[in-house]
Amino acid sequence: MAYPDTQLFINGAWRDAADGRTLAVRNPATGQEIGRVAHAGRADLDLALDAAARGFEVWRDYTPAQRSVILRKAAALMRERADAIAAVMTQEQGKPRIEARSEAMAAADIIEWFAEEGFRVYGRLVPHRSDITVRQMVIKDPVGPVAAFTPWNFPINQVVRKIGAGLAAGCSMIVKAPEETPASPAALIRAFEEAGLPEGVLNLVYGDPAEISEYLIASPVIRKITFTGSTPVGKLLAGQAGRHMKRVSMELGGHAPVIVCEDADVDLAVRTAGRAKFRNAGQVCISPTRFLVHNSVKEQFAEAMAEVARGIVVGDGLDEGTQMGPLANERRLAAMAEFQQDAVARGARVLAGGARIGETGNFWQPTVLSDVPLDARLFNDEPFGPVAGIRGFDRLEEAIAEANRLSFGLAGYAFTRSLVHADLLTRRVEVGMLWVNMPAASSAELPFGGIKDSGYGTEGGPEALDNYLNTRAVAVANV
Repeated sequence: MAYPDTQLFINGAWRDAADGRTLAVRNPATGQEIGRVAHAGRADLDLALDAAARGFEVWRDYTPAQRSVILRKAAALMRERADAIAAVMTQEQGKPRIEARSEAMAAADIIEWFAEEGFRVYGRLVPHRSDITVRQMVIKDPVGPVAAFTPWNFPINQVVRKIGAGLAAGCSMIVKAPEETPASPAALIRAFEEAGLPEGVLNLVYGDPAEISEYLIASPVIRKITFTGSTPVGKLLAGQAGRHMKRVSMELGGHAPVIVCEDADVDLAVRTAGRAKFRNAGQVCISPTRFLVHNSVKEQFAEAMAEVARGIVVGDGLDEGTQMGPLANERRLAAMAEFQQDAVARGARVLAGGARIGETGNFWQPTVLSDVPLDARLFNDEPFGPVAGIRGFDRLEEAIAEANRLSFGLAGYAFTRSLVHADLLTRRVEVGMLWVNMPAASSAELPFGGIKDSGYGTEGGPEALDNYLNTRAVAVANV
């Protein structure tokens, strides 16, 4: 499928930027320019803000049932177009086509779930303490127009989690999607357009991230900010939002520990963690990263992980049989080299991978390092790439202390056959999401978000809707 150029979507219409600016979109598997994306300026942002303000006045008065009909139509369109969308996403992002298709299909599930959850935005009646003629009510209503900022690693998933909840709650939205991967989020927005979403309710812009975020956050039109990305940028945006008293939810960086206990099923741990580690070339916020393995099984686990890494087929995501695609850009290649060189210089051993593949495209070998010291960058900074670091432990309490040492608290994994160990891990590992003896299984009905420096708020479950709702008390006296 030919890769399309991408326009802005403002007030129900696809349009070029007012000043005609565009940016290049490159295929990370080839390094070649494959298309252009419109670059929004302030004139375009003003149009989007005006559209979102007017769209909110319309959408807030739709009933949950009316909103649900439109959301369900959008979900159906995503399913119908999943193959075509996957081909586009693979070209711009690099992930294998099967992963891209799964992302498009999962988006349909998320939209449908929020279409139904919108029916369950309930208020309540509260009896008055002394006067039975007074009716006291708690009312929930949409917060207002929302500015959403999303990253390139999951171009549809990170957008749909925000707009699914926001639209179900009755908010209008301006989505600032990633310039690196613009066409697949545009396909998602098009599904809502063709499903009958009123003009102005959903708007899409691209351009300079700092310029757009600063302008939208400061606008009195915007009442809520939602961001997925790195912790440093999240803290910057949260500070800007705080100056304007804007509601904020943040899904930020992680550095997920994987604790493999002495009584674990090692084969299960390797199969599960191996697949997860190299999914999307490790460019996943919940990717397992710091492998803490009991010394009695560490060598067995490390060699098995290395065997998994050596067996992964790396190539263009459009090619049949590819299991891992390229990194997003050349900066990620440089980062992988720096992480590895630092770890080896401090005493780590390379068991698999450890080098760039070829000279064309951003390909890096699936890499496994063992005996990684605690002062290595790999055990302190999120690598966001296909590099697994392993070190041993003797007591479970040591592993939990290491898991909690960093300021990150997004996701974690553990493997054990002991209910006592599982209970201790559940209570003590400081993450927003913990999976024991299984891969990450995020779904629309479960909370998705972190604690500590990994953010606040959630993008799944009934709690996700709370981020987009005001809670108000109203008392009416019968006179």
